[in-house]
Amino acid sequence: MIVNISEAKTNLSKLIDMVYHGEKVVIAKNNLPIADLVMHKPSGKRKLGLLKGKLIVPKEIMSEDDEINAMFYGKSV
Repeated sequence: MIVNISEAKTNLSKLIDMVYHGEKVVIAKNNLPIADLVMHKPSGKRKLGLLKGKLIVPKEIMSEDDEINAMFYGKSV
């Protein structure tokens, strides 16, 4: 089914219901296909811990830097 943008705007919920039930909907501008309205498919589960053992966090990561403090708070810190 090909639907122009103006019709898609007014019937979006109906079109989404059609896609939900397996129908293919193409949105067009001036009868030229622009986009397909399709069911969302998750890209997969995230993999946690990909950088484990590859990232070294310095021990002084939370220590303050006088030069940066001076930029934010002025010279009298």
